[in-house]
Amino acid sequence: MAQLFEQSKKVIEAHLAGSSIRAISGSMVAYEGNVQFKSAGFGGGDGVLAGLKRRATGEKLSLMECSGNGRVFFAVNGQYVSVVNLNNETLQVESQQLLCFGGNLRTDVRFAGLRGASSGAGLFTTTVTGQGQVALLSAGGPLIHLEVSPQYPLIVDPDAFVACRGNLNQSFVTDVSWRTFVGQDAGEAFSLRFDGQGLVLIQPAER
Repeated sequence: MAQLFEQSKKVIEAHLAGSSIRAISGSMVAYEGNVQFKSAGFGGGDGVLAGLKRRATGEKLSLMECSGNGRVFFAVNGQYVSVVNLNNETLQVESQQLLCFGGNLRTDVRFAGLRGASSGAGLFTTTVTGQGQVALLSAGGPLIHLEVSPQYPLIVDPDAFVACRGNLNQSFVTDVSWRTFVGQDAGEAFSLRFDGQGLVLIQPAER
């Protein structure tokens, strides 16, 4: 199994020993050893159903596969990086915040709900499932880890949301009066609400 390390605050180092890793196309900045690279298509699973999902959602997760023996370094536009360990869990993540993940993990596209009843616009996120490591990107600083408990639901700005894990229910709050105080009242304002037990990862910047 490939191993991921935070080589610095903005660079991920992947160790390959006869193993593979998938990463965002164009994110490799250096490598050493006997490593092969090939296109891994798009995230969202495999087969016809996955292709239909991508077409319906506009998912643009273009991946490359790195395999062999050696070290590979990944970075994207000076963004901060974090490694998340999955133990037969599912991580729900914004596709543009996904940097790389072990080749044994599975990806899919999940329908997250409607962006308000009046707009009828659908929201979709990428899921990564299994046992292994995932490297995530964040803008403005390292990821912020926020716990959610049944007693304390969490409200998150959708532009700051990066990923979540655990037994969580996601819904949308469309009556977001606080946005009018920060100059973001154009269009239909909404936020993400998380109930249950789990962890939500946000970035200290907006997309």
